[in-house]
Amino acid sequence: MRKALIVGVNYYASGHSLHGCVSDAQRMATALERHGDGNVNFDVRLQTAGTKANQVLKGDLKDALIDLFANDSETALFFFAGHGHINASGGYILSSDSTRPDDGVTMDEILNLANKSPAKNKVIILDSCHSGLAGSLPSAGGAAVLQEGLTILTASTKDQYATEKDGEGVFTSLFVDALNGAAADLRGEITPGSIYAHIDQSLGSWEQRPIFKTNVKMFVSLRKIQPRITTEEFRRLTEFFPSQGATFKLDPSFEPSDQGRTPDMPEADPENTRAFAILQKFNRVNLVVPIDAPHMWHAAMLSKSCGLTALGAHYRRLVERNRI
Repeated sequence: MRKALIVGVNYYASGHSLHGCVSDAQRMATALERHGDGNVNFDVRLQTAGTKANQVLKGDLKDALIDLFANDSETALFFFAGHGHINASGGYILSSDSTRPDDGVTMDEILNLANKSPAKNKVIILDSCHSGLAGSLPSAGGAAVLQEGLTILTASTKDQYATEKDGEGVFTSLFVDALNGAAADLRGEITPGSIYAHIDQSLGSWEQRPIFKTNVKMFVSLRKIQPRITTEEFRRLTEFFPSQGATFKLDPSFEPSDQGRTPDMPEADPENTRAFAILQKFNRVNLVVPIDAPHMWHAAMLSKSCGLTALGAHYRRLVERNRI
């Protein structure tokens, strides 16, 4: 069971309202509800506040947080887009009915609920100003205090504002792009680590800086998309390259087309052309490169070889160790 509480607050009864938080929450919910193949991913509870008639109240938000982290789900994920505040006593996320900047749900409350949760994996994602304080307790001198299984990703440091662009949160837009495939590995898995790497690379040194805190033994996959290489294809790596550092000899019989074929060359062999199609697919995702030839076609027609890249050698080891 995978649960996600997604909250976006535009409307505030006191103080200025925001514009893109509701749409940010909706886009996050859409991305998390299903995997790329349409199968169910997270069971999402969406709370949004767009108008006075549709508010997210502090009591309701607290109750939903308690419910989210109450049981032993496989993954419990919390996303919040809205106002955040920080003062000498700690950090806050603000609900619609917050009457002053420190009248919200404290980051310490969220951290305590997550730390005590029996859920196997806990993920907290905050797109709010000063959210980088999340996970740090004043009683610990500002040090991060995360129990095993907890990951926190925030839009900015504790001293920064979370910005919007074109009506969307900059952090959330990059996060959703990552979930939609920009942060997927070759197997189609998207983890908090790969999402953070995508966001980190996308934001410059002078922009808001995302924060990533985690205490896990293994990253949980937050979403899966169609893999670029199938499991069956991956497993052929050890067939083509039976040992680390091995190369695979090619010849014109691997090339299916007659382009460039001379009378002295062997004809295309169906079994070889099927194997060559997989090797070319490996080449397109940087697992395999031709040796002493500019392209795989040249390697075949000139009877050259191909070999594994560093990335290809990594995936070959995973196959050899039965990790794929």
